[in-house]
Amino acid sequence: MLAVIKTGGKQYKVRKGDFISVEKLPYEVGKSVEFDEILMTEVNGKAVLGNPLVSGVKVKANVIAQKRRGTVFIFKKSHRKNYRRKNGHRQPVTVLQIEEIK
Repeated sequence: MLAVIKTGGKQYKVRKGDFISVEKLPYEVGKSVEFDEILMTEVNGKAVLGNPLVSGVKVKANVIAQKRRGTVFIFKKSHRKNYRRKNGHRQPVTVLQIEEIK
């Protein structure tokens, strides 16, 4: 079974057993999370689209880890002005494992 969920302003295509990294959620490691903003799902091999959401479907996931993504470097430079700035950013994420789609 397949579902498209919405969290953190992004959409994720998930199946049972998948691991996904989403924007940071306020849950501890080992806790369970339920998503009820389902945009699309699959029933008996046919796609069911929501308008805008599919009602009666929930996706249950477990929190595996709270971590940070790799560094994104920001480099600013001004030509012939001896101006250089280097900065880095690491976005916090939550790693989830999809348990079931009901």
